[in-house]
Amino acid sequence: MSQSVLILGATGRMGRHTALAFDAAGWRVRRFRRGDDLTAAAMGVDVIVNAWNPPYSKWRAEVPGQTRAVIAAAKASGATVILPGNVYVYGPDMPEVIGPDVPHRAEHPLGRIRREMEESYRASGVRTIVLRAGDFIDDAASGNWFDMAIAKRVARGVLTYPGRSDIPHAWAWLPDVARAMVGLAERRESLPGFTDLAFAGTTLTGADLARACAKAIGRPVRVKRMGYLPLHLARPFWPEAKHLLEMRYLWTTPHRLDGTELDRLLPDRQETPLALVLARALQLDIQPDQPVTRGPVAV
Repeated sequence: MSQSVLILGATGRMGRHTALAFDAAGWRVRRFRRGDDLTAAAMGVDVIVNAWNPPYSKWRAEVPGQTRAVIAAAKASGATVILPGNVYVYGPDMPEVIGPDVPHRAEHPLGRIRREMEESYRASGVRTIVLRAGDFIDDAASGNWFDMAIAKRVARGVLTYPGRSDIPHAWAWLPDVARAMVGLAERRESLPGFTDLAFAGTTLTGADLARACAKAIGRPVRVKRMGYLPLHLARPFWPEAKHLLEMRYLWTTPHRLDGTELDRLLPDRQETPLALVLARALQLDIQPDQPVTRGPVAV
């Protein structure tokens, strides 16, 4: 019997990839439309993927209400909630290796909002799966650190990095995260009522990333450290600027995610090789025995 999933935020980067992954796995996919009744939309579905992700500046105003609405819809429908997680909940004092048992101690605004959101799901009694990953790499420009800043000038041989180039940083290829969500959804009945899992992805220093990009484009790539003065100057008129500065510690604090438990649950899961990830993210057209050029990549 076909299973069904309701995707919240289906037009965003995470929602788009989860919808594609569930559809490819044979699930019936519903895409929630803003303005519809969420509880009504959730009736009859097996899983709700909460991929809603408002701008940072709207988190405090919108996330608590969204969380209450999703919990109410899940209780009414009996659906399992799958929630994309991040490392914000740990705060600047997070350890270098992050697994499910690391306590959530964030006190900065964005971290506290995420921590409170996850605590609400844990206390609700709704079956919830949190799949926690590092910064996303996407196959299309979607407003993340990689495409907006870091890789913007890679084709010209410059990787603009927001921190020290020797600090390990956790990355996750969005299509791989989405496929892992499908695998967990299909095993949801065997999981605890609240499951917190880390998606290891790829851990790279800025120098590692520059070398990988150089290999992908076939020319040297140097690391240029990004200056934060423009963000400071933008604070009075761009609400997101102060939050980007708030999260600056992620580029100076070494961290990686321990995906041991996810690998145990999904032993047949395969991740996309970094070379192919970068080819797709940088929109490189790779042909045998031909120079590397920029262009659309078939996925």
